[in-house]
Amino acid sequence: MHGTTIELGLGGSGASDSGRLENAHVGGVPVSTLSLRALIDKMLRDAPLRLAAAERPWLVFDCNGHGLSLNATDRAFAKDLAEADLIHADGQVIVKASHWVGGPQIADRSSTTDMFIDSLPGAAAGKVRYYLLGGTEQVNADCAESITSSTPGLELAGRRNGFWKADEEAAVIDAINAAAPDVLWVGTGKPREQAFCVRNRDRIKAGWIVTCGGLFNYITGDYPRAPQWMQQAGLEWLHRMATNPRHLAWRYLTTNPHALYLIWKHRNG
Repeated sequence: MHGTTIELGLGGSGASDSGRLENAHVGGVPVSTLSLRALIDKMLRDAPLRLAAAERPWLVFDCNGHGLSLNATDRAFAKDLAEADLIHADGQVIVKASHWVGGPQIADRSSTTDMFIDSLPGAAAGKVRYYLLGGTEQVNADCAESITSSTPGLELAGRRNGFWKADEEAAVIDAINAAAPDVLWVGTGKPREQAFCVRNRDRIKAGWIVTCGGLFNYITGDYPRAPQWMQQAGLEWLHRMATNPRHLAWRYLTTNPHALYLIWKHRNG
């Protein structure tokens, strides 16, 4: 079986749209075939409806080579990833692999950074409110300042850095709930962010909860983005490794070959 089409069970009052989503199975992970634009449109339309209807928040996780490798080697991460309502193709290799293995094909890459940036005008126009959770205090504050100053009309529900102790987590949830964002962006890195989302899903008041890794650092420029040609060629990982070798070299040199092996291993679904 190369792919599957799943019915969305939205529960609650049914205020959110309930269509059908198609997945491509890549390296053992079901990844949505939605295009970047379709994913953004769905988020901006669905998240406020879910929040207004007090429905269970949607969990939206990303998939790239690192994620494929973790899914196969970290049992806790795999269990958390399986709880996602939608997994999108953050890595170009995931998109290309869906074309290599046959079956449903992913429309295009929906990098979390592009998803966030491209959604800002629509969020401002529709009064869709974001909460930024993650990064250092300086990075988080700078990211909030950058997007609100560059996008007229954008309203942030709130923000908080990504560093807290276990006994402070309840207070973190309380602050999020007091803000009641349409979309909660959680950028604390794999596998911590997925575990946080799954663990607190039924406690958080939000429409969508979206994991976003180092997104806030890319917005502030602390992490430089690769040239467009490298992104399109699936080489953004190489640029990241070259610009931050101390933190990323070992990860990419070990997980990328493993991810390619997993794509080959699961090529028949």
